[in-house]
Amino acid sequence: MEIALLVTCVNDAVYPRTGQAVVAVLERLGHRVAFPPSQTCCGQMHLNSGYRRQAASLARRTVEALAGYEAVVVPSASCAGAIVEMYGYLGEVLGDGGLVAGAAELRGRVHELSQLLVDVLKVTDVGARFPHAVAYHPTCHSLRSLHLGDRPLQLLGSVDGLELVELGDATGCCGFGGTFALKNAATSAAMAADKVDAVVASGAEYLCALDSSCLAQIGGAGSRRGAAFRTIHLAEILATSGQPSGGGSRR
Repeated sequence: MEIALLVTCVNDAVYPRTGQAVVAVLERLGHRVAFPPSQTCCGQMHLNSGYRRQAASLARRTVEALAGYEAVVVPSASCAGAIVEMYGYLGEVLGDGGLVAGAAELRGRVHELSQLLVDVLKVTDVGARFPHAVAYHPTCHSLRSLHLGDRPLQLLGSVDGLELVELGDATGCCGFGGTFALKNAATSAAMAADKVDAVVASGAEYLCALDSSCLAQIGGAGSRRGAAFRTIHLAEILATSGQPSGGGSRR
């Protein structure tokens, strides 16, 4: 299968290892990965901030960039959720029939990484080895937008040597929320502190999630406190392939 990678702005600009890890996992499974060169921001931040026309311009560009691919993988639940949930709505609000039609056609081909692996490719064991204690933080969009359920946990549970430890109040928001962290800094910081408390209490060496932005929020708060855990995207764990581990970052 040829799979297009929509790498997302954050990963492209700050965490390129996430995109590289996605490619490594999919190629290991025998698939071809394409990187549409005309891809840009999906427009989520603009839409969430009320800039509908600017968001629509980016949405149209994304629809065009991803045309013709059998499947699209997005290593971010928030960006995948924006495409699946919001593009059609945005087109309807603006009276843009072309965007409505394009969004409807694209929706069935766009998948967050765990969705693609478990639901489309029908695989949970990708041949990874990661001998560390890992806590999993289900990000808000993975829970409430994409409804991913236990798909990421199925993948983590199949990683050789990985000890999955329980994270207290796992479904609580980390406080990032895009521009929320800027507009409500004190509340955001307090939410991040609660999440760091939970990670430390779990005894995890690594905190795993599907969104680099949330990992940046939690990892940054943990680093400022001097916490020992590291943050790591699900794709980076799945890409380890039996090699000596020790990746991840303090973000």
